[in-house]
Amino acid sequence: MGRAAEIAAEAARRDIRTRWWMSAPALVIILLAAILPLFVVVMYSVMVKGDYGDVKYWQFSGEGWFSVFFERDMFDNSLSLADAHVSILWRSVKLSILTTLVSLLVGFPTAYFIATQDRTKRDLWLFLITIPFWTNLLIRTFAIQEVFRNEGVLNSALLWTGVIDKPIQIMFTESAIMLGMVYVYLPLMVLPLYASLEKFDFRLAEAASDLYARPRRVLFRVILPMVRPGIIAGSILVFIPSLGAYVTPRLLGGGKSLMLGNLIELQFGQGRNWPLGSALSITLTAMVMLVLIVYVRATSKTGDMRHG
Repeated sequence: MGRAAEIAAEAARRDIRTRWWMSAPALVIILLAAILPLFVVVMYSVMVKGDYGDVKYWQFSGEGWFSVFFERDMFDNSLSLADAHVSILWRSVKLSILTTLVSLLVGFPTAYFIATQDRTKRDLWLFLITIPFWTNLLIRTFAIQEVFRNEGVLNSALLWTGVIDKPIQIMFTESAIMLGMVYVYLPLMVLPLYASLEKFDFRLAEAASDLYARPRRVLFRVILPMVRPGIIAGSILVFIPSLGAYVTPRLLGGGKSLMLGNLIELQFGQGRNWPLGSALSITLTAMVMLVLIVYVRATSKTGDMRHG
């Protein structure tokens, strides 16, 4: 009996060593491509600002983190809230939330329509949904720019139909940024929603209707709870890239409606303040991690409810 236990323990140890060796390439890639660059950014965030847009190595200071939310007056050295940084941070969160909500409002009916089609037609609709991913993000942003500008497609159509007398100023506004991000990230909302709706048994909705439930009640009490994982996944896939968006706010918002990604780029470029740029980058990473934690907790609760 003792010999059998030793053989089993040795087999278990051998199995653990085999798993570690098989996962070693992936762990090395994660270390070199994710953990090590993040460690460098963290170190830069606590170093002293250099004279030429770099950092003074091994000279540490908390000025970078302090400057994320506070600033000193150049005359009397008094402290005050960094209004520009706070407003940009609030704008980033606000536009990301609005982008997610609008994408959900547009993406859910789209996914529902595709899921209720014949199986032979679903592939065609999914193909059409994924076509934008074939084009570079920069080109897609330039395309939506041609729609929103004063002489663009939208204003020209409204002027031609007599709805407006002069072009509507859409470009270089927060609305343009939000609509542009909806256009860019909408497929990321539709695909997870479709994956959930495809597995949904629509006979449950028919049964609820047969029991005299109104369409709104069927939607909120039957359909939405069952496709909640798709809603959460799609919202995360849209919210996270929107929070760190750079190209779309840069082209559609101009210099008046910066977002967090643009602010970080300015600190590493024209601002020549690498510690502040690094601190802002870590702040953005922490916000993304917080959203992912909320997502994991929400999905785990959904799984427990289903199994319960």
